[in-house]
Amino acid sequence: MSKQQRYTEEFKLAAVKQVTERHYPVAEVAERLGVSSHSLYAWIKRYSQPEVQQQHDSSQQAEIRRLKAELRRVTDERDILKKAAAYFAKLSG
Repeated sequence: MSKQQRYTEEFKLAAVKQVTERHYPVAEVAERLGVSSHSLYAWIKRYSQPEVQQQHDSSQQAEIRRLKAELRRVTDERDILKKAAAYFAKLSG
């Protein structure tokens, strides 16, 4: 299992600018920076959007993360309540 590398926004933007503004080939930039071409294409797609769209996408991702965390918490609470109900049913029965 490989550990996923995290890159800063500044790093990603600099990589995208090398392709979009300096017109270097994606494969060359990816190899030089040690990232996959796939990642670089994804960054180009993301950062070539207008600023407003980027902020909207970012806020949507934050909302998704928040909702997933809340779902995990609620699921854990439900599981605890199920176990407690089974335990008390066993005691009373």
